[in-house]
This record gives sequence, structure tokens and C-alpha cells, in this order.
Amino acid sequence: MRRAVLLLLAAGSGACARSGPPPLDPSVVAMVNGEAIPRVEFERELDLAFEIPDGAPSPAPDQLLALKRTVLQGLVDRQLLLQDARARGVTVSPETVQRAVARFKAEFPEERFREALAQGRLTEQEFEQKTAARLIVEKLVDSVVYERVAVTEEELQAYLDAHTAEFQEPEQVHAAQIVVKEMDEAKKLREELRTGARFADLARAHSLSADARMGGDLGWFPKGVMPPEFDKVAFSLQPGQISDVVTSEYGFHIFKVLERRPARRKELAQVRREVERLLLREKREKAQGAYLAALRERATIRTNETALARVTGPRPVAARPVEEARP
Repeated sequence: MRRAVLLLLAAGSGACARSGPPPLDPSVVAMVNGEAIPRVEFERELDLAFEIPDGAPSPAPDQLLALKRTVLQGLVDRQLLLQDARARGVTVSPETVQRAVARFKAEFPEERFREALAQGRLTEQEFEQKTAARLIVEKLVDSVVYERVAVTEEELQAYLDAHTAEFQEPEQVHAAQIVVKEMDEAKKLREELRTGARFADLARAHSLSADARMGGDLGWFPKGVMPPEFDKVAFSLQPGQISDVVTSEYGFHIFKVLERRPARRKELAQVRREVERLLLREKREKAQGAYLAALRERATIRTNETALARVTGPRPVAARPVEEARP
């Protein structure tokens, strides 16, 4: 009797061990916390993410698998964020969605908008739903993830100290010019300057350049901004020195260097916004990645490998039916 009971228990234990979650429906590529990602949506996203021109070779099998995994991961992440938004009560109003759709439609003529829907295999209602989902995710990330991200003064200065070469201000000169059409006139003006005439006065009276009204003042410039022949002369002169006549395609020039500024490192005050924007973007990307990783860790995600394998890849653009997504 005891042996029979043990055999019965063993048989029951084996049956339980073999049983598991039921196979996923072939029309579903994944389940995220019990919510399906339909295969048709996956195929549509794959088409949008990787457009292959008609006649181009199909991706290699390993490349195709990587493409499919990338798209599926994006869909899973979006589903996780939408579920989290729902749990937190994050919503957007229908009016907000309609305004976003209207702004998008305003960028295209009506026919182009219809073509865009067709290429995405979307009805207008589905496009509105996708827009609503995007806005909800953006609102969640802004209010929950990005709200906690900030850049400190110490981080700004540390980044600047570690990237000195990226924030160098190159050597610059502050110069003025006189430009005329004829060499004889240029030589005459150069002689007048040698005998004491004021450079700015001669520039206003004779120069053909637009800067003549400012006494020929070209402002500050580093190497590489002006034509090479200008750089060669301007950066060879010291403040107060006047060049010989220089020939270019624009005419005949005389230059005077007013000031020089050596190369120097920019101060934090000069680049604060640029560095803060860069660090904020980096920290936000890391924070969003960590937030998604935490959502994935707590989630139950099942991938339908069979359905995924049956997806042959992005369809060539010309093979996508134009009328398919007409509302």
C-alpha cells in the first residue's frame, strides 16, 4: 500500500514538473506582465525601424535576428513604461493628443500624411493611439525619472577639468583691412599710412569692403575663418603693425593688427550651459536605463520564439501596400 502511494506521488510530481505556462498564441510575439504584444504590431514596428529599398538584399540571418531583438526590446520597454504610467495614474488629456496630432499633420500636405500612415500600416485612429502612448511615456519619464536628475557645480567643474582640450579658445587676432581694386592705389595708401595717416580714416574713405564704415574693422577671428592669405599675414603681425599689400581674388588689401589674444582655456562661466546640457543628457540617459532595468527586473516577460522566428524581416518599401492603412 505504501509503495503504491509513493508511486502515485512520484507520477504526480513528474506531471507537475513537466507542466508550465501554456504556449503563446502564434499571433503574439511576447507577453509583458500578462499583456500581449501582437505579432502584427511587431511587424509594423520592424518595417518602420528598418526600411529596406525594393531590390536591396535581405539582411543576413544573424543580422535579422539582431534587428528583431532590438525592435522587440523597444516594444517591451514601451509596454513596461505604459504599465508603470497606468499604475501611477499618469495620463494625458484627449485635447493634448489632438493638438500633437494636429501639429504633426500640419507638417505635411494631406496626401503626404495619408502616405505616411500607409507606410506605417496605421489607421488614423491607431496613429492617435500611438501618439497618446508616446505622450504618456514622455510625461512619465519627465515627472518620475528626469525630475530626480540634476547636475552639481562640482560635476560641471570636474568635467571641464577632465576635458580641457575640448574647451580651448584658440589664438585670435583683432584686425582691420583696407581693400581696393588697383595695386597702384593700394601702394599709394600704404605710403600714406607709413607717413602717419590714420588707418580707420583711409578705410572709411577708400575701402570697398562692407566693413569700411567701421574703419575696416574685421573683429576677432581665429585661424581658419578667413582666407589662407589673410591668416598668413594677420597672424604674422604684432599689434600696431601694418602689412604690405596683399593680393587676393577680392582685390588688393592692407591689414593692420589691432590686438592679439593667445590660446586659452575657456572659463566655466563661458561654457556652463553647454556642459550642463551635455551632462544632463548623459545623466538622464543613465537614469532612464536604470529605471527600465528595474521595471524589467520586476516584470514577467515571455517571448514567443516560434512566432518571432516566423517573421521574415522588414518588407521592402515598394512591397508595402499603399492602401493598407487608409482610415
